[in-house]
Amino acid sequence: MFRRISRWAIALPVALALAGVSGCGSGEPATSTTSASSSASAAGGAKEVTVFAAASLTETFTELGRTFEAAHPGTTVRFNFGSSATLAQQITQGAPADVFAAASPATMKTVTDASLASSPTTFVRNKLQIAVPADNPAKVDDLKDLTDPKVKVALCAEQVPCGAAAVKALDAAKLEVKPVTLEQDVKATLTKVELGEVDAALVYKTDVIASGGKVQGIAFPEADQAINDYPIATLAKAPAGDTAKQFVDLVLSQQSKDVLTKAGFESP
Repeated sequence: MFRRISRWAIALPVALALAGVSGCGSGEPATSTTSASSSASAAGGAKEVTVFAAASLTETFTELGRTFEAAHPGTTVRFNFGSSATLAQQITQGAPADVFAAASPATMKTVTDASLASSPTTFVRNKLQIAVPADNPAKVDDLKDLTDPKVKVALCAEQVPCGAAAVKALDAAKLEVKPVTLEQDVKATLTKVELGEVDAALVYKTDVIASGGKVQGIAFPEADQAINDYPIATLAKAPAGDTAKQFVDLVLSQQSKDVLTKAGFESP
């Protein structure tokens, strides 16, 4: 039953305004499990909960989605993964969603200020690492190395949580980095490293772990001054109602904490 929905599945003005931005979601073709879900829905036995979640939560929430479906037979969890800033704008423009899990309080505030959610709860924290290709051809060892004009660097755009964290970390180190590209979410930024298009990038520790060895991560002390809190909330007009609240309960549970900690997230 589990499937993800592409950001292009929501035809909104803000999505059009952000067209061309890479990495904000990954659509999947219909599968036999999706068809089975549709049949169950037609029979009146299935429910759906739609979760908008930060791109850095892709792997962990995918696992939690399957866990939730197994515990709630006949229920389908639909995910829209992408930049928290983009997702927040989609929600305020009327995108149908039940739950929002953001990578920063600032992006959640966009939704709560619009009275579309209340009382968000911080469930994890995340910090940056320097991601470099497995063989580290530029011989990057620390944050200062990213200031070398010969080192090609990718950063997240400043308006998205991973980019805002990068700015804080670089300011704390009193360093100026001139990236060759600014990406709209952390997955797109990491992909630049995986493809060898850049020598280094500032991404979350969890994304380095999720790469499965495609990149290596380099810790740096200033990351401790740029940690992002991740809030989650049920949306005020959630079509799924109690089912949405049950999903949030799962995310706040010890079972979820074990999954998130294994992936590299930290407890709030």
